[in-house]
Amino acid sequence: MARRVVLAYSGGLDTSVAVRWLMENHGVEVIAVAVDVGQDADAGSEQWELIRQRALAAGAAEAIVVDAKDELAEEYCVPAIRANAKYENKYPLVSALSRPLIVRHLVAEARRHGADTVAHGCTGKGNDQVRFEVGTRSLAPDLDVLAPARSWGMSRADSVAYAAKWEIPIEASAERIYSIDENLWGRAIECGAIEDPWAAAPDDAYTLTRIRTAEPASVVVGFEAGVPATLDGATTSVRSIIEQLNTLAGARGFGRIDAVENRRVGIKSREIYECPGALALLAAHADLEDLTLERDMAHEKIRIEHRWAELVYDGLWFSPLKEALDAFVERSQRHVSGEVRVRFEAPGLCTVEGRRSTVALYDQHLATYDAGDAFRHQDSEGFVRIFGLGVTTWAARQARRERP
Repeated sequence: MARRVVLAYSGGLDTSVAVRWLMENHGVEVIAVAVDVGQDADAGSEQWELIRQRALAAGAAEAIVVDAKDELAEEYCVPAIRANAKYENKYPLVSALSRPLIVRHLVAEARRHGADTVAHGCTGKGNDQVRFEVGTRSLAPDLDVLAPARSWGMSRADSVAYAAKWEIPIEASAERIYSIDENLWGRAIECGAIEDPWAAAPDDAYTLTRIRTAEPASVVVGFEAGVPATLDGATTSVRSIIEQLNTLAGARGFGRIDAVENRRVGIKSREIYECPGALALLAAHADLEDLTLERDMAHEKIRIEHRWAELVYDGLWFSPLKEALDAFVERSQRHVSGEVRVRFEAPGLCTVEGRRSTVALYDQHLATYDAGDAFRHQDSEGFVRIFGLGVTTWAARQARRERP
């Protein structure tokens, strides 16, 4: 019996060609696994069946489609929201969040089908090769990993010709404007004119954030222990909240990111992202934390957030440090419950208008300067004197010797 390889299958040119290439060059049976993480909000079962049939036409022994949209929302987007996760304080980890999810399903299918190898369609320049391979080896160190696109030496035109030779029914041309990765959490766009960091991003690169209305809109997002739970008071799924905010915020042009980021492989890359729902939820959640987290906890969590995002970006979702940081974030979210009112306006504005919580640490009687002020001002003199005692002593004994 031929060896079996489980391939992360997208239905695009590279992974469709990879099915046949693996068969011809490694003599293996290929199990194609396509994971639906919300790549196309309008895609239905018929479209996914077409993708499954395309894998079979390319020569796959079996083709499997996994609906993982709710899984992405609840098990990957929620931790990112609670961690206020943005790599380099800009990128909300669109592609990075979906990769460990896909890896879990690849490993599960490898076990189910008795495969000893998994494969992916990533090139040698990107981050995703790291995420797929490190993730796989974290969950299943015994599995081998193949990366056909790193070794086959084919240009895009060569791949189109290869597909034609084997009569693989692809939807691609030899020339492609952009490379796009998309899921429920947003869109990542690169290549073409975007590669010039001085050039303005072409408008045709954007789809989620094209302005479709000039009418402002406000929405109230409710959180329970840091998890999005309601929209305008109606309880709904995390996935639905993300989808509704993608539509509401995106229609007013909010959610665009244009940044040069540092890839894990050591190169700088200019990237365009559209993340209306993600950025809106991250802004709302962080604002609610300002109301509900104790000062030292809030300051320490900011330090943790940067490292958490970096680990996920680098493909270390299943690492021991990520697991330990998860425990910290989990503990910090016990009282992050309440509502945040967010307003969207064209072109591309998102503003937090208000926030409230039954466990807020904001005390108006302490904060006010009006007649209801309950703060004991007389206590401050001693507090300020003791707080500054160290620097006062330094100034009297040492600093005066150094100053003219």
